[in-house]
Amino acid sequence: MTAVRPASKSEQAYTWVRERIAAHAFGPGYRLVLGDIADQLKMSVVPVREAIRRLEAEGLVSFERNVGARVTLVDESEYAHTMQTLGIVEGSATALSAPLLDAAALDRAADINDRMRRLLDHFDAHVFTELNRQFHSVLYEPCPNPQVLEMVHRGWARLSGIRDTTFAYVPGRAEHSVEEHAQLITMLREGASPLDIELAARNHRWRTLDAFLQARHPKTTTPEEGRS
Repeated sequence: MTAVRPASKSEQAYTWVRERIAAHAFGPGYRLVLGDIADQLKMSVVPVREAIRRLEAEGLVSFERNVGARVTLVDESEYAHTMQTLGIVEGSATALSAPLLDAAALDRAADINDRMRRLLDHFDAHVFTELNRQFHSVLYEPCPNPQVLEMVHRGWARLSGIRDTTFAYVPGRAEHSVEEHAQLITMLREGASPLDIELAARNHRWRTLDAFLQARHPKTTTPEEGRS
């Protein structure tokens, strides 16, 4: 009877990381710190690096200059199209909800945003993303148009299926997002026009998309631009 050889450390690391990617514990854009993984698995960095290279060959991991290994995005174009669409329908839903948002609802949104602000010093992208979802839900759920609201729900569901959180990939966006939330609450409290509210909510969503795309495709400054 042939003895079964124990899995090598590289194989163990490969299986461990791959399972977490499959379970979305390591979502798209998640940074894979080789030293941390090695510590958790109680092995050296060498077999972890071999495992990560194998996952890169399978398209599950990508390496970026000055960043390192990250879980590959599922589909960048699908993410962009979903964010663009969600910006349009969520902006409309927020504007339609505005007359129905009383002081208590806006206080609730402000409280959620304060919790997001407090997270900035000890950033947890997953908690921040959940609070972000709750914040926007307060503002669009009163929408009296069921078809628009259904499209918003569909957009959020599609977005969560594509990637876990943008803020893990572009953490610097979080601070700007909190400030934009505060501005949106002020507009709603002061009774801004529906069009201004719609554009503010739409542009807020699109700025997150812009930050993500800029992080993915940083513009290289040409010598001419550098002198301008």
